[in-house]
Amino acid sequence: MINVGLYYKVKKGHEADFEERFNGVVKILENGDNGFLEGKLYREVKKPEEYMIYTVWKDKKSFEAFLRTMDYEKTVDYGKSILESTPRHKIFGES
Repeated sequence: MINVGLYYKVKKGHEADFEERFNGVVKILENGDNGFLEGKLYREVKKPEEYMIYTVWKDKKSFEAFLRTMDYEKTVDYGKSILESTPRHKIFGES
């Protein structure tokens, strides 16, 4: 299992769009056979434009495969219009 945090800074006024997009991507991932186990969205209290998506995957290979999918590409393209900066991700642990 692998735990990954994905960090985003959203342009003001686009928070609801970002949250809606997150929910849509999670639904797609939950219905697929792709190694995705869980995803949660967290919002920074002091900086409400900053988010972290915490995900759990079967293994690192599954997460890396997701990063190469068309659904991920579409989300990245859309994100360019609502994000302040380039997102980053961090792998927290692998077991």
